[in-house]
Amino acid sequence: MFTWLSELNAWVWQDRLWFPAGLGWADLKDRDGLIFAKGSDLWVIFPIAVCFLILRQILERTVAVQLAAFLGVREKPRVRVAHNTTLESYFCTCSKFPKQSSLEDLSKKSGCSVRQVQRWFRQRRNQERPSQLKKFQEASWRFTFYLLAFIAGLGVLIDKPWFYDMKEMWNGFPTLTLLPSQYWYYMIELGFYISLLFSVATDVKRKDFKEQIVHHVATILLISFSWLVNYIRAGTLIMLVHDASDYLLESAKMFNYAGWRKTCNYMFILFAAVFILTRLVILPFWIIHTTWVYPLTIYPPFFGFYFFNGLLLVLQCLHIFWAGLIVRMAIKFLPGNDIVEDERSDREETESDEEVEEHERREKTKNGFALQNGNGHLALNNNHHHHKME
Repeated sequence: MFTWLSELNAWVWQDRLWFPAGLGWADLKDRDGLIFAKGSDLWVIFPIAVCFLILRQILERTVAVQLAAFLGVREKPRVRVAHNTTLESYFCTCSKFPKQSSLEDLSKKSGCSVRQVQRWFRQRRNQERPSQLKKFQEASWRFTFYLLAFIAGLGVLIDKPWFYDMKEMWNGFPTLTLLPSQYWYYMIELGFYISLLFSVATDVKRKDFKEQIVHHVATILLISFSWLVNYIRAGTLIMLVHDASDYLLESAKMFNYAGWRKTCNYMFILFAAVFILTRLVILPFWIIHTTWVYPLTIYPPFFGFYFFNGLLLVLQCLHIFWAGLIVRMAIKFLPGNDIVEDERSDREETESDEEVEEHERREKTKNGFALQNGNGHLALNNNHHHHKME
């Protein structure tokens, strides 16, 4: 068994897969006072992630709470449902969205009308929706990290030649020595993304939850791989590009939760501009171009080249997906649409009252039921939906 694993490990990490011809892991061994990135360095990201989780709890419960009070974050009163053992048991063990046939069965068991059961489930779902304060606390934590990470990234890169001429990323590859600033920049970024995966179960669940998980995993793989094969110069640029806009989005959320609508809108416009510039212009046409096209003028292609750029393309596809949502958001800033909803990453997976009612109408229609008005005609709901960045 161990022999088989050893052979598999040797095959996976063979030089010809991850490096240009004639180069390999032996070239990345420390020598003559020169230090290179090593896979064993990555173990430190796990204690860093734990430190981030602890620091997050402290910040959210102290600074974020005080800041929320200062900005005037207000919590809307919620109706708490009367306890019903039958309905509560079904809600917790079966489904939060009972079908029409289940509604009738629950109505008989609970002694309530079908409409009362529907209302109970709607209010029970809303009761579980995260509070404005919780969402403000999460946004405050992410805003703090992304802002500090962006400032630190600029400090790490501002005096480096590859920040201005990206072809310098490959000057001397793969024997690029490791700088202390690069080490800490990498470990802190990786530790933060690991902490996001640890906390995903307790965070507010967004509409694009699956896309966020894919993004976090792809980012962790990309950063870790770039560390292992010494694509560190490209990795630092990619991390900087990602941090450049995220803190603006989190600040827009914070102002939205506080009810500062105009400030929120201005911050979102600024975020959208920076996002499109960094993720749809700088990343694909400068950085990915330099990692995909330029190396082919120096080395013949190898597996590591395709693997690294493949991960970059996964991230780029996610950026295009989010950019489409952001453009839709920008349209809502037209006159008369002064309240907007963040469809990129801030809509909760829990449905609103209007969405629930629509769900109930669709369920009834599928089962042959029709909501009729006093004249026996189908009653149509033409209410306009207000959009909010919740």
